[in-house]
Amino acid sequence: MTTFTPRRAARVLLIDSADRVLLFQGTDPARPEHRYWFTPGGGLDSGESSAAGAARELAEETGLRLAADELGEPVWQQVVEFPFDGRWYRQEQEFFLVRVPSWEVDTTGFDEVERASVHGHRWWTVEELDRTSERYYPDELPTVLRRVLVGEGRC
Repeated sequence: MTTFTPRRAARVLLIDSADRVLLFQGTDPARPEHRYWFTPGGGLDSGESSAAGAARELAEETGLRLAADELGEPVWQQVVEFPFDGRWYRQEQEFFLVRVPSWEVDTTGFDEVERASVHGHRWWTVEELDRTSERYYPDELPTVLRRVLVGEGRC
């Protein structure tokens, strides 16, 4: 029987003016051959709101500084179970939509784990996600992006 570590997280769908989403490429330190792409975000500090955590993580991982109240309400949420660095997590996470005309990513705020496990970033279109054979998380990302973009009168 797998024992899960419970975790709350907030993530950001950072979308540029070309409707591309920013994803980071990382590996699991316990399984370095397991490469995947993921959205900015991460675990919440004790007592931290999802919006505050999303804003903090966005600043740490991309250099983009926003106040929590600028994020609005989450556009999607999920519960996901996954291994990372030899531990299994059950993570409740909420996703916030942030639009920028463009953004030059600044990763100087990465912590030690991120510096060791994140190997790059790029902006992806929904079509590129549909066509790629590379792993990305969440698995539903193209569907979520389409729904969010259609809700804005795009796509």
